[in-house]
Amino acid sequence: MALLEIREYGKDDVLLKVCKPVKILTPRLKTLIEDMYDTMYDADGVGLAAPQVGVLRRICVIDIGEGPVTLINPEVLETSGEQTGSEGCLSVPGKTGIVTRPNYAKVKALNENMEEIIVEGEELMARALLHEIDHLDGHIYTEKVEGELYNVDEFFEETEEE
Repeated sequence: MALLEIREYGKDDVLLKVCKPVKILTPRLKTLIEDMYDTMYDADGVGLAAPQVGVLRRICVIDIGEGPVTLINPEVLETSGEQTGSEGCLSVPGKTGIVTRPNYAKVKALNENMEEIIVEGEELMARALLHEIDHLDGHIYTEKVEGELYNVDEFFEETEEE
């Protein structure tokens, strides 16, 4: 297993490209998924999409602390509600911003065995699902930020003072 280079917004246009669906899960893509988990955990992230490591395939991995979830060719089936909160991204290091997203998301995808799964989540899981799927469509959370981006340290200092 290996740690992969996380591509940074503004430095690599791979993050702005739409990813291609996975038709066959090759041994190389299985290794990619394992390496994506290693990279995400090493960077203290809760999600990572293939374009963030330079691969234009519809694959993302998520772990919000409830166990790993692999999504291949994910498709949003349903969203509802609304949540507004702080959001960051491994491809936009050291920054955070306020983003409004649905509070609930239901997603259909294939797992690491190419079996169809349905994943549902509220709050952080919904945010992670939609954030990572945005990456697969060439979108970055900064497009949705309300107001300005903050340095992570400054943001949390301000919110503690309030």
